[in-house]
Amino acid sequence: MAPTITPDPVEEKILRRIPLETLAAGAGIGLLVGLFFGPLSGALFFNGGALSSLGIVSLKRSLSRVLNREKPGALRAGILFYLLRLALLLGVFFLIIWAFPDEILAFAAGFSTVIPVFGAEAALALARFKEWKR
Repeated sequence: MAPTITPDPVEEKILRRIPLETLAAGAGIGLLVGLFFGPLSGALFFNGGALSSLGIVSLKRSLSRVLNREKPGALRAGILFYLLRLALLLGVFFLIIWAFPDEILAFAAGFSTVIPVFGAEAALALARFKEWKR
């Protein structure tokens, strides 16, 4: 039986907050994008942020399931899962490019809102350290 991996409670809080913050950032910035560049761009920006948020939730759940399996099965399941995720992501981007070729940047920018959210969470976590480890 594979050992159960239990995350740190602080890390677990951060990992629960990131998808919500990504969705909120996508909604807020999507509203601004919609006001300045049109409602379709704003909606695609929000949808990109929502897909990114959903991807994080899915990744977190599946990763914990894969890591708690037996070793040979975990490797096969992990590889299969990530190939499936890649195919789905490429499919979504293909559909957006096909349906809205002039608006792909709005979707890609929305999908990328997770990057500043991760950066802000990392900065906050580093600021909370009382003592640096040597």
